[in-house]
Amino acid sequence: MHLYIHIPFCESKCFYCSFTSLKKKDFEIHYLHALIQDIKHQIDFFKIDKNSIKTIFIGGGTPSLMEANFYEKIFVFLQNYLQKNSEISIEANPNSSNFSWLKEMKNLGFNRISFGSQSFHEKKLQFLGRIHDKKSIFTSIENAKKAGFENINLDLIYDTKLDDKKMLDYEISNLALLDINHVSAYNLTIEEKTKFAKKYHYKKNAPNLAKYFIKAIENLGYKQYEISNFGQICKHNLAYWQGKDYIGCGLSAVGFLKNQRFYTKKNLKDYVANPYFREIEKLNLQDLHLEHIFLGLRSIIGINEKKLEPLEKEKAFFLSKKGKLVYKNGTFYNTNYLLSDELALYICT
Repeated sequence: MHLYIHIPFCESKCFYCSFTSLKKKDFEIHYLHALIQDIKHQIDFFKIDKNSIKTIFIGGGTPSLMEANFYEKIFVFLQNYLQKNSEISIEANPNSSNFSWLKEMKNLGFNRISFGSQSFHEKKLQFLGRIHDKKSIFTSIENAKKAGFENINLDLIYDTKLDDKKMLDYEISNLALLDINHVSAYNLTIEEKTKFAKKYHYKKNAPNLAKYFIKAIENLGYKQYEISNFGQICKHNLAYWQGKDYIGCGLSAVGFLKNQRFYTKKNLKDYVANPYFREIEKLNLQDLHLEHIFLGLRSIIGINEKKLEPLEKEKAFFLSKKGKLVYKNGTFYNTNYLLSDELALYICT
């Protein structure tokens, strides 16, 4: 089993961000109480045995805004449910994760950290609404290593209106200075209810630049294993792409069990008042089938030929003959994740 925990608090809202995030204020005590209730209830509901949680991922929001004792209370309860050598990840911002906090997180049992940097370029950081600078990125990575973290990720965003080869080369040259084992590179999306909403000209829509950037990341030694991820595989995210069951706790969190998806409350007061609530979405066989194809094509998971309908299999073999897919040991693998949506649409229609 896998567990996702959402921390919704942020110092400020990034201009592109559509995730649920709120000002910290004085809500953390009430939120912690509700969150612990939620986790306990979900572990009972999912009938989780001792030593059976393989991965934990704490995302946000900005999890590094919360003090170590916030997480200590959660981990006191979870300790008996964790597998030995489980992957325990937490997201952090460069400006809110000093050495002391990082060391305390490592001592609690966290062994993977993901820094939301998005860019090294000051102008691009300002454009995206980030509140840290380039120097703090390097400081955070250095502090994480001193604290004992070996599994470190850095997030980057590309395909903004500011991106050209010169900008991307700048990002790559700085990335090359960091001795880390994972990079996440996200194509900018223009989302509703964000400061970038309807500002479609803020996105470059340049597939050739995307290919250029991906190739440059791989040339640094980070092997691409999913459309946005490179390097040492994140076991937690891999579970999503494999269609594994997972628990989602916290405001706006999502869980999955067999053929059902579970959604928590999206309003903080509503969540605190009733952390047990779940809106349930039932997925039929066709829904699950389409997800398997979509997720398989955008990652190293691939598509098992036994799960394809006869016509879908015929189309997949056609794509393999054209060099768009690779067929190996009964599984079709994508050779260009940037085309995953188009390939999925072709196979499924």
